[in-house]
Amino acid sequence: MTTADPERAVTAVRRWGFDPVTRKRFTRFREMRRAWWSFWILVILYGVSLVSELVAGNQPLMVRFQGRLYFPVVRFYPEDVFTGSGRMTRPDYKQIARNEVFRADPHHRMVFPPIPYGPLESVRPESIALPDEALITLSREPVVGTVTLAPDGSIVSAEAVSFFFGVPEDRLAGEPFERFGALPVRFKSALQERFANRAAPGLAVESHGPDGQAALLSLATFTPRTTPPAYVRLLVREPETAPSVAGRVSVSREGEAIAVEGTTWQALEDAERARLLDSAQQCFGGPVPEERILVDGRWVRARFSRDVVTFPFRPVRGHPLGLDSAGRDILVRILYGLRTSLTFGLLLVVATMAAGIAVGALQGYYGGVVDLLGQRAVEIWESLPFLYILILMGSVFGRSFALLLICYGIFNWVGISYYIRAEFLRLRRQPFVEAAWCMGLPARKIIFRHILPNALVPVITFFPFSLVGAVGVLAALDYLGFGLPPPTASWGEMLAQAQEYNWAWWLSLYPSLALFIVMLLGVFIGEGVRAAFDPRRYTRLE
Repeated sequence: MTTADPERAVTAVRRWGFDPVTRKRFTRFREMRRAWWSFWILVILYGVSLVSELVAGNQPLMVRFQGRLYFPVVRFYPEDVFTGSGRMTRPDYKQIARNEVFRADPHHRMVFPPIPYGPLESVRPESIALPDEALITLSREPVVGTVTLAPDGSIVSAEAVSFFFGVPEDRLAGEPFERFGALPVRFKSALQERFANRAAPGLAVESHGPDGQAALLSLATFTPRTTPPAYVRLLVREPETAPSVAGRVSVSREGEAIAVEGTTWQALEDAERARLLDSAQQCFGGPVPEERILVDGRWVRARFSRDVVTFPFRPVRGHPLGLDSAGRDILVRILYGLRTSLTFGLLLVVATMAAGIAVGALQGYYGGVVDLLGQRAVEIWESLPFLYILILMGSVFGRSFALLLICYGIFNWVGISYYIRAEFLRLRRQPFVEAAWCMGLPARKIIFRHILPNALVPVITFFPFSLVGAVGVLAALDYLGFGLPPPTASWGEMLAQAQEYNWAWWLSLYPSLALFIVMLLGVFIGEGVRAAFDPRRYTRLE
């Protein structure tokens, strides 16, 4: 960006007939890189969303059929035009494109958008290409053993603890426990309490063996007995943080291992590998129960699975952001949801600000009884429960974009009316307004020509923040189920699906990221506008 850019911008603004103060404010906003680029990014995103049908959709951009051109993206054609079936319903163009009659003529052609999926279209599971292979997942079972201790800390007996001590269990009898692993002070105190036949709560601490192997040592809750115990048994198990997956093996339909991860698979005997491969091959015909095998003295579970398309489905080729619970493309719904959110926000903010300006201007200009009665009416109106009214209206008339816009708009104008009222009360006593009164100008001209242009500063500075708030409110209402009716593409509706399918990370990540980016851009623009309209910038001594 060169230094001549602000001058060109000011020249363009001057052509539109703005006054010098407005031109100076525009120049300030233009100099703020973050706000300026955020403004253009948001404008471009909204512009792309307005032509979403040209970017993503299941309606062809152009169809060449029997020597004629059709443009379904801008005009409706019944199914009878392409099939001769007599049906006047909306055609399934993808089905027509697969039809042998359509494909028989090489001059027939359909041109779809770059993303050939609509926001309401459910993808056919068979259209998703997945690797034709089964997966064997080898997972180690957590090792749990016991150690019986004498009062002097020596080991009386041990079971299944060789993973921790590093030696066979039969060689541990009579050896002191601390020779193989350190005991924390509080664990020793807990042992002494039990040998002293005193009540003690349960305790679990982590210790490390001679080879650095971690283990969790646990003591059960102890209650006093008739005679002190001669021995105390503690539980030794692997910590939950220990890795459980020992390896993965991809198996082809012919029963051959085509990819191996980890060393556990090589440690198996040939007969065990053949048995597991046979079970994995059976996985192509249906579910196969898991198996347990012994590897190097440890039990390992083998689970057999095969990738099957069930919705919601993870990101795959052709659907980079995944599919929702109805098999609809997340990227397409985010794009259409962007158009819905920004259109709702712009219409809402413009309508509510117009209403707030009208009410605030009347109160501030006339003052007195008009202002007093107007303030009481505004306070009463503001106290009405918005959400309850929205639920009531939705149950009576049904949820719709227009109803949501009207219900939220009739309550959202109150805040801006306060600012306009305050500006009019301040400006109505200024000399230029009193001069207009003395000249006999009507109230309409005084309000719209002299006072209102000087009172629009709070309206302009609050506009981006109000837009951000409107987008957030729409997402929140859709998330709660009080917003737009299904199956409208909405970010809040996708987040509601993410709560139901909490394992489908793509349902929460990408809509949240889109909402975050749009709101962040709006905040950056609002900060730039507020700084550009700040009159103190050139009044401070620097």
